Amino acid sequence: MADHPVDEKLPALKMATTGLQHVAAMYAGVVAPPLIVGAAIGLSATDLTFLTGACLFTAGLATFLQTLGIWKIGARLPFVNGVTFAGVAPMTAIVASTEDKSDALPVIFGAVIVAGLLGFLAAPVFCKAIRFFPPVVTGTVITLIGISLLPVAFGWAQGPNPAAHDYGSATNLGLAAVTLLIVLLLRRFTTGFVKQIAVLLGLVIGTLIAIPFGATDFGPVADAAVIGFPTPFHFGAPQFQLAAIISMCVVMVVSMTESTADMLALGEIVERPADERTIAAGLRADTLGSAVSPLFNGFMCSAFAQNIGLVAMTKIRSRYVVAAGGGFLVLMGLCPMAASLIAVVPRPVLGGAGVVLFGSVAASGIQTLVRAALDKDNNVLIVAVSLAVGIIPITAPEFYHAFPETARIVLDSGISTGCVAAVLLNLVFNHLGRGGRDAHDVTHPMEAGEEITGVPKAPAAS
Repeated sequence: MADHPVDEKLPALKMATTGLQHVAAMYAGVVAPPLIVGAAIGLSATDLTFLTGACLFTAGLATFLQTLGIWKIGARLPFVNGVTFAGVAPMTAIVASTEDKSDALPVIFGAVIVAGLLGFLAAPVFCKAIRFFPPVVTGTVITLIGISLLPVAFGWAQGPNPAAHDYGSATNLGLAAVTLLIVLLLRRFTTGFVKQIAVLLGLVIGTLIAIPFGATDFGPVADAAVIGFPTPFHFGAPQFQLAAIISMCVVMVVSMTESTADMLALGEIVERPADERTIAAGLRADTLGSAVSPLFNGFMCSAFAQNIGLVAMTKIRSRYVVAAGGGFLVLMGLCPMAASLIAVVPRPVLGGAGVVLFGSVAASGIQTLVRAALDKDNNVLIVAVSLAVGIIPITAPEFYHAFPETARIVLDSGISTGCVAAVLLNLVFNHLGRGGRDAHDVTHPMEAGEEITGVPKAPAAS
């Protein structure tokens, strides 16, 4: 019996180039959190480079755990792991509340270690949530993932710095548009291997086009060291403060919710649906990677949704390709000069490619919704309200401004709020009382009419 495409081992050159394409797609997302937190602390340029390299290194280790797996750890799907952006706000809050800024990173690292270990222990329980994710829920969540990521691409297209005079300039938007056009042309008029690495080629060509416009900065390459290792506890031994631990545990819950949704999405795309065992193993990889990351000066790790779009678009489903990407991340963490090569790609060029990648995720969600029997009023309502709730943080970022900061960690994540809304509405409309008997269209993984534990079945109508 032939191997499933997820377990396929591609030729070395194809493995390397497609793996590098995954790194290019997620690089900006990995380096943004350490840059933001490091700037809030006031780190020197040398320490900021070190922190960024450490996050790349630990992202590679977490990706190895997720794709290759050991024991019952790792979903063994083409899943990229990296620093979760959900932790940025609470980490900067921890920095602001720490009098001696030199203690800020040790406090953050201690909180992440505890949250990671607690999340690891909770993974077998958390994965039980899969039975509440039929197509009407998964399709809604996948669509929300894509929609939530698109503003990131639009931000990249405008430039790296909102305060810069050329932010949103015709030049930046033009570079993004040209990159998008190149990717589309390559996808339309090429075949085989070239078609599969269209995004990587688009990034390379877009970067070359950007040189005459002065949008490409080769300074990081010239200044970067050839070799560097993220020395354990470089910024000091972890410190454990209760308030910081609680805030990072909340982030861990958000991260685990999003990772569950991402695994369900990726399972649909690669045609290997994620069951409870897969999700539990994937969450263990997320949480163990997060617990180990601070040892090497990294932050909390989570699945990267943007790479799901790359899998959906290229149709390359091999987990070993993503493992190769993890190898590049480790090398970049050990070789700052190599890491700086990816940094050369202008943000507008990344934005142009991001439109295709993130739009592909939303399209995959719509494909899943096609199987959710939207001719049923109940399911239409579930999708309509859940999408509306999930889009609130995108269209009205200050909507929850009056809520406590801890609550906003959850509420400001459209993926998390939309996911919770979809699950609850599906229970109310399709499984509690009469709804369970009427919703015969609700299938896998929770069959129509299946009783929720502890909820009595409604009496038959007379």
